[in-house]
Amino acid sequence: MSGITTEYPAIRCADDTKLAATFFVPKGSPKAAVMVAPATGIKRSFYTPFAEYLAENGFGVITFDNRGIGDSLHGPIQDCKASLQDWGQLDMPAVLETLKTRFPEAQYHLVGHSAGGQLFGLMPNASDLASVFNYAASSGRLTNMKLPFRLQARFFMNVFIPFNNLLFGYTNSQWVGMGEPLPRQVAGQWRTWCNGRGYVKTAFGKSVLRHWYDTLDCPSVWVNAVDDPIAINENVSDMLTVFHKLPAERLTLIPADYKLPAIGHMKFFSRKNKALWQLVIDWLRINEPGSHH
Repeated sequence: MSGITTEYPAIRCADDTKLAATFFVPKGSPKAAVMVAPATGIKRSFYTPFAEYLAENGFGVITFDNRGIGDSLHGPIQDCKASLQDWGQLDMPAVLETLKTRFPEAQYHLVGHSAGGQLFGLMPNASDLASVFNYAASSGRLTNMKLPFRLQARFFMNVFIPFNNLLFGYTNSQWVGMGEPLPRQVAGQWRTWCNGRGYVKTAFGKSVLRHWYDTLDCPSVWVNAVDDPIAINENVSDMLTVFHKLPAERLTLIPADYKLPAIGHMKFFSRKNKALWQLVIDWLRINEPGSHH
């Protein structure tokens, strides 16, 4: 790692919840700083190689664990009251404020993975973002998924989650290779939103009383892969219906084009697929101050 330093800021959300996070600080003062918003139940350590790569290319970066996940789980998971909505309304805004404090001269960008790219319309400070690069962010709508995967997804959402929540008071998603154990309300909300249309839209006027989905207008790019059965084109389109003013470019990756065996839902951020990361650098450079899009 050439000249990068790591720091561990203490992040306090508006409701006093503490989050674990890591700064990747490049040499010099960066023109742009990036918040890496994780997928559901994925720890920040998963994004470390990617964050280091961005920092080596001169960007300030923050990675974090959402409440109830990894180092941001305090006490037994059965007692954790976190919801998916909290991640967007409370965690992500606090992380962005921390990034702004650390790199006050920079422009701020979001790199969202799956849930991280779906929830940013819940952030009261989302208008501080200069751009958004999303990977595998879609509504995850079950009815759009193709067979046979749709059956697996339906089983996970509509049988596995409710049974786990009932029996254990949380969801053992790690048993089916789906990241960390999930707090009950996170898994419950995830299930409701994927069974509906437009993901978070199913909560508008119910649990979500204020949001910024219809006002955000920064440049965004929505990247998915042909071998990802979740963030398929129909589900990316479905998610984009929730953003009324967001300029959205789209890019669908084919693993063979990059001489890769697989990209799927998760592997964009895997060190083995480092060949893809230049896409993020290029996007950030195009959206730098003074460059003409």
